[in-house]
Amino acid sequence: MDEQRIAALVELGVYLKARNYEFTTVTPLTHQRVLRNRGDLPACDLRDAFGWNLPFDSALLPALLSEKLVSAQLIAELEGGLRKSTVRYSSLAGGLYAHSGFPTLEEDAVFFGPDTYRFAALIGSELAVRPVGAASRVLDMGCGGGPGGIVAARAAGNSVQELVLADINPQALVLAQANARLAQSTCCTFAQTDLFQDVVGDFDLIVSNPPYLVDAAKRIYRHGGGDYGEGLSQRILEQSIAHLRPGGRLILYTGSAVVQGVDPFSEWAAATAARAACHFTRREIDSDVFGEELDRPEYAPVDRIAAIGLVVHKPAA
Repeated sequence: MDEQRIAALVELGVYLKARNYEFTTVTPLTHQRVLRNRGDLPACDLRDAFGWNLPFDSALLPALLSEKLVSAQLIAELEGGLRKSTVRYSSLAGGLYAHSGFPTLEEDAVFFGPDTYRFAALIGSELAVRPVGAASRVLDMGCGGGPGGIVAARAAGNSVQELVLADINPQALVLAQANARLAQSTCCTFAQTDLFQDVVGDFDLIVSNPPYLVDAAKRIYRHGGGDYGEGLSQRILEQSIAHLRPGGRLILYTGSAVVQGVDPFSEWAAATAARAACHFTRREIDSDVFGEELDRPEYAPVDRIAAIGLVVHKPAA
């Protein structure tokens, strides 16, 4: 079934690309507001159907493609002859990426949104200043649909010998395989793993955009654990240092709760890097993200949640 779904996802992505489909994915709250403003109108075009995830008439797609998508459980049949996609496609850096439909309420949903764009921009800017060397191994840890790793491999060009896309969520790896094929990335391997448990070898570059919120439902793409969602980011940073080759780097995009003017996670990260004799930099990318989370009791002491980019550089041998 996975191969059937991957093949159908790729075929749909190719179909959308051929029709110059583009869509910038917004936050869930913005998406919800747009749908409310649209009312109950069905989709008018492909952007409505596979971006805004509105119900659409079966005539929107060729019959053969449509039936393949229904068979692969990528399209649900609704009352009144309408259909609805269970996935969306987003534009990023000239490519298309499949991810979960709206709203992302399922425990194993695969998220794509403004954080993904910021993550990709962080990777691009870092690699523009300091490219990876020849025959490099690159890992996207907690890859979701794989945009971070695929963007990194594209930015590095022929320098990448292997790109490993790793995630604990099997649904994420289905989407990552489809997205890698859409990107024509031929150096990819895939690992279903709890962090580095089933990942072999060390890497010249590790990129990661883990979940960084406290989520009562503990959804995989959203719940980071710890006091304010920093738990998974801590684990990734610690374990990544141990799996970097000499001269290797970790690029970590995450969120950090600022409490009474102090960013305790970044302070911990800097101290952890120093103990490993690694160079550490922190960049505040957005000073205030997911402000609505501060209404939750877990965040009562928190001033704000900042989106940050951390780079940990292991010294060369």
